[in-house]
Amino acid sequence: MRISFLLHNAYGIGGTIRTTFNLAHALAERHDVEIVSVFRHRDEPAMGAPAGVTMKHLVDLRKKSPGYDGDDPLAKLPAKVFPRGDGRHKQYSRLTDVRIAAHLASLDADMVVGTRPGLNITIARQTRRGVVRVGQEHLTLDSHGYRLRREIAHRYTMLDAVTTVTEADARSYRERLKLPGVRIEAVPNSVPAPAVAPADCTAKWVVAAGRLTRVKRYDLLVEAFSKVVAARPDWRLRIYGSGDASGNEKQALRALIDERGLHNHVFLMGPANPLEAEWVKGSIAAVTSRLESFGMTIVEAMRCGLPVVSTDCPHGPGEIVEDGVDGRLVPVGDVDAIADALLGLIGDDEMRQRAGRAALAASARFDPAPIAERHEALFTELVARGEGARSRGALREALHRGRSALYDKAYSLRYLAADVIRRGKKSA
Repeated sequence: MRISFLLHNAYGIGGTIRTTFNLAHALAERHDVEIVSVFRHRDEPAMGAPAGVTMKHLVDLRKKSPGYDGDDPLAKLPAKVFPRGDGRHKQYSRLTDVRIAAHLASLDADMVVGTRPGLNITIARQTRRGVVRVGQEHLTLDSHGYRLRREIAHRYTMLDAVTTVTEADARSYRERLKLPGVRIEAVPNSVPAPAVAPADCTAKWVVAAGRLTRVKRYDLLVEAFSKVVAARPDWRLRIYGSGDASGNEKQALRALIDERGLHNHVFLMGPANPLEAEWVKGSIAAVTSRLESFGMTIVEAMRCGLPVVSTDCPHGPGEIVEDGVDGRLVPVGDVDAIADALLGLIGDDEMRQRAGRAALAASARFDPAPIAERHEALFTELVARGEGARSRGALREALHRGRSALYDKAYSLRYLAADVIRRGKKSA
């Protein structure tokens, strides 16, 4: 198969980029795979280009590049096709509308895979007939605002399939949206085996990782760890991750650490990439979030042989951690439960090490190879259906296309012509 992924910016850093790279690399062992990045702001991908995968971009934001697009007049005009409800809308423009439309109109692939709602909606509207359309949900349906959810409910009916990263979110899509004939499948993110030896779970360190944002509730972890230190002062906690632009959460955590007298026990380590070398220095991983769309750090820790103490928050942890076997699941927001779960593993060396071995074994199901096989099976089935038997019925296709086809075509042709003229003048 020829598979084309459409990604917001393949040259940045983030969970969607990482899991897309992992999947593309695994699929490229048997298929012709490309990643098309809407934006390119640096010469090489920050996370390393996946081997065997063709990399392309549509809008060049490198100021020293001869193809720099930042001064294009269309780049100053707001996007009309990319939906306003998507949180990245302000980064999109008439120029991205034109470039994406031209790319999708000339796409030489069996299928195109979108990687965020705005791009999924765009491929649903503009991909040429004959190409299978798959939209990936890397967050959750509930995490999107009303305006975007309404657009999803309308436009996703023209997709062939939607994949979510948890069964819980797949249920939300099936039960709350009317997407007749659209396949909705849960396929978790993949995490490659680490390049380091697994932890032996003897070090007296608890490790947590993720952006320093309120949703991660690191304040609860610090409060819980103050209770841990009261019983076991020989244990310490490292928290890895960068803060938001304001730095308010980091400052608040520092203040809480000082207030609780934990400056010798709790350490804000800043970001680390890759993180696997830091996971294996610990013996327990801790996740205290109020919401996780999946839980990449949980899987990363387990792949390094650490048992995980996690809140049983929506949506991912309960589908990853088996309570009492490879970690512990505790109620959301319960400081005492977090502390008790940590102390239970801290106080029983044999149980902690046994749980670490179980975590390592269980995490193998998230290896890129089996995850890619699940995607491959879905893609193969969709392609095999052919144009006449695809999930979008001919009548449904016609009805939806009739609502916007005239506008989309006129809009695209008008600005595509202007873009071609400008690019010709630039190259001359």
